[in-house]
Amino acid sequence: MIRFRIQELIAEKQFKDGQRVTLLELASATGINRVTLSKMINTRNYGTVTHNIEKLCKFFDCKVQDVMEYVDD
Repeated sequence: MIRFRIQELIAEKQFKDGQRVTLLELASATGINRVTLSKMINTRNYGTVTHNIEKLCKFFDCKVQDVMEYVDD
């Protein structure tokens, strides 16, 4: 199963920048719908388009493997 690491990335960014980051702010900054972000965080095996992954990589200045990981069922 693919698991998205969005919560971890938000926590890291908050620690690094010293500012809180909400899903609404992330949605606004990336153009990804807040509901989509919530589903990526909370729904097992949620599928999304690669364009969303690209937007998250750009926002968090990270690689694809930082945004998602494979977890053996």
